[in-house]
Amino acid sequence: MRVAGRIRPPGDKSITHRALMLASLSRTTVLLDGALSALDAKSTARVLRQLGAAVGPLRRGEAVSVRGRAWRQPAGTLNCGNSGTTARLILGCLAGHRFEARLTGDASLRRRPMRRVTEPLAQMGATIREEAGDGLPLSIRGGRLAPFRFVSPVASAQLKSALLLAGLAGGVPVTVLEPAKSRDHTERLFGYLGMDLRVEAGEISLRGPGAWPRTEPFDLQIPGDASSAAFLVAAAILADGGELLIEDVGVNPTRSRYLSVLERMGACVKLERPREVCGEPVADLVVSPADLTGTEVEAVEIPALLDEVPMLAGLAARAEGESVFRSVGELRVKESNRLVLIAENLRAVGAQASVDDDDLYVVGSPGPLRGRVETARDHRLAMTFAVLGLTAGADIELSEPASAAVSYPGFFEDLRLVTGQ
Repeated sequence: MRVAGRIRPPGDKSITHRALMLASLSRTTVLLDGALSALDAKSTARVLRQLGAAVGPLRRGEAVSVRGRAWRQPAGTLNCGNSGTTARLILGCLAGHRFEARLTGDASLRRRPMRRVTEPLAQMGATIREEAGDGLPLSIRGGRLAPFRFVSPVASAQLKSALLLAGLAGGVPVTVLEPAKSRDHTERLFGYLGMDLRVEAGEISLRGPGAWPRTEPFDLQIPGDASSAAFLVAAAILADGGELLIEDVGVNPTRSRYLSVLERMGACVKLERPREVCGEPVADLVVSPADLTGTEVEAVEIPALLDEVPMLAGLAARAEGESVFRSVGELRVKESNRLVLIAENLRAVGAQASVDDDDLYVVGSPGPLRGRVETARDHRLAMTFAVLGLTAGADIELSEPASAAVSYPGFFEDLRLVTGQ
């Protein structure tokens, strides 16, 4: 396999969710250029339409127009699909609106925990009614929220963002203290849009709406998704030759720690044309094939690369020596029990991998990878093993490749485009 050419990954998933929600909370028309058109983003757009916003169709390569309006009580249940970000962040927005809404999702999302968000929202003044324990479906009635200071037990961008959005929607100050820095797209968007936000020593404080809501039309440009780009990076590293240019990739430090890990492993990824777009750092990535060695990824690094652990574990299976990923237990409550499935599927194709408590161990091997993997409708597992299936002598069968569309519509077409396979 050789790589060649240039490609732009789809729009950033995390930023697309947040931009859609903030645009819908505005009192104007917002044009989002580069927004993700994947299933998760469409779940957010569908929910916002039910709440009264005018959200145009999400299509790859096309800008989407959002007309913000006062939210109204939805006529039916809000279906968040497979998107945990949709569910948790919408809960934050709804906490500041004085009507009741019911949320649900697909079977996978209904198994994912929600109390980490709903309990602090209830402390702010929202009323939560669970139907099936810690998860969806549930109902929320927003209320008169109180100013809130929250010491978070985990570094969670979704939890932090839900509370900040609740403060914005409810018009009250909110302060969140994190044990470690989680991805900061919400803070960057708030700052870029003129809200009175302060970040200092792990403390994020929304003091007031500042210039929000906007009443004059404006545009937002969304960079390419760092996590989606990671799979293209992996394909280029594992190639036998060539060079790949990946354009307009978000390189936010809270999302791009995987690049540092790859550098330790011996990969060659160059950042060119660094710039800032709507408060986010962006660059082009130039990637060449490389021989990798194993590494240890410490717990403190995990919040900034959690979504890239499947890809890194896949690369570790082709590296020399052992790699260890510390404290990745959060992977158990993703779209699947991602932690267990990474190890099981690597073993299924002939690699060595194991889980000890919350640590993942992978031993590299040069042998061809062959076998069937169970992706459990998890997009990141599907894309990881699709990339590994391109290596010399590999014969990997995916239980279902369609889940890649959750975050990266057109993934397999793009992979064929850059590898010729």
